[in-house]
Amino acid sequence: MEFTDVVMKRRAVRRFEEGGVEPEVIERIARLAQRTPSAGFSQGQRLIVVTDPAARREVARICGEEFYVDDFGPWISECAAQFIPCVSEDIYHRRYQEPDKIDEDGNEIEWPVPFWWVDIGATMQNIMLAAVNEGLGCGFVGPDIEPLRAHLGIPAEFTPIGVMPVGRPLPDVRSPSLKRGWVPFEEFARWDRWD
Repeated sequence: MEFTDVVMKRRAVRRFEEGGVEPEVIERIARLAQRTPSAGFSQGQRLIVVTDPAARREVARICGEEFYVDDFGPWISECAAQFIPCVSEDIYHRRYQEPDKIDEDGNEIEWPVPFWWVDIGATMQNIMLAAVNEGLGCGFVGPDIEPLRAHLGIPAEFTPIGVMPVGRPLPDVRSPSLKRGWVPFEEFARWDRWD
């Protein structure tokens, strides 16, 4: 698929066939998720991929799937895999305390923005686009983090940022938020200066 087509077809999917995706396809998506930038090549991103049906149902329960069922059906559990991106702020701090990253006074930089969040967002985008490239769909739900962490055995150093169900999309209900429409391109993109 052409890259422009992949980007234009990407959307939040909220209904999937149960399973039905070959393990090698799921692995290809996971491998592409790893190929994202990270500040100082810190590589503080990690990924959990849940494929077992019973495990997917428990993750969906933790995510409050029952809240969504009336509008979207059991879209969090009925998929081929749930991708759970995690990130460690501590890994970034450790990396930026290494000799090639400290400032002239021997200190870690003052972070102008928390780039670990930027980088895990890039990981998410790779998952979304890789799913579309494979002819699949991808959604996202932000769970209650602590129960998800406990259930999946995620170390305290890592923060799971959400659950991304991936699978063969079925016709679904589009988000009512889409009625807002896109911001005009001229408002979104500015050339050379903001004003």
